[in-house]
Amino acid sequence: MSTPKNEPTLSAEIFPDRQPNTLSCMLALLIAVISWFALSAQTDITIDRLLDRGLTVMDGVERLTSYLTNLTILLSAVSFSALALPGVNQVSRFFRKPQVITAVVAYMIFVGIAYNLLLRQLWQPTGFRALVNESLHTVTPLLALVYWIFFVPRFQPSLKKCLLWLVYPLGYLSITLWRGGSSGFYPYPFINVRDLGYPHVLLNATGLFAGFLVLMGLLLVINNTGKNLLLRR
Repeated sequence: MSTPKNEPTLSAEIFPDRQPNTLSCMLALLIAVISWFALSAQTDITIDRLLDRGLTVMDGVERLTSYLTNLTILLSAVSFSALALPGVNQVSRFFRKPQVITAVVAYMIFVGIAYNLLLRQLWQPTGFRALVNESLHTVTPLLALVYWIFFVPRFQPSLKKCLLWLVYPLGYLSITLWRGGSSGFYPYPFINVRDLGYPHVLLNATGLFAGFLVLMGLLLVINNTGKNLLLRR
């Protein structure tokens, strides 16, 4: 859906496509820096913890990649780095497509909501770990949402492309259940087949998937009807 000529939006003018805007680049750079910091710190924490248990660095890497949060923060780091850095290349062109960066933002928001609703009460980190935890689950999702609202232009949704958004969460779930069946490790209690069994896990997964669909729908509604109201000058 195109924006009427008499209703210009801020996002349509300064989205970093060919001529990046300073403010959009600064925010993208901030998100990228926080994402790389959080990923690096979480990597160090995870590997050190497993080394203390007598396991290897590769075991630490495998454990790190078991968590949707870590994979999503890596995606955030790469995508917002591509948006922040000058020059145009294939990577930056890919992430500057409105539907692509919208999908990335949806994943980040989903991770943040799921953690704060389902997992926050399970542990209370302190000190440096608390800083890393909030960077992963609160700060980057909120900043990404702000970036999306102000700097990603409206786009005409495509059913085919929107269905591609589902590959990431469904692929993660499938691989995690497969890996869990082999290793016995499940990163989240609500998909722990050993404790809950497959029927309960699939029910939980269906609920989470429905939540992601609702989030997708909400972003698409805001894209189609809400951005003119949010950004009208």
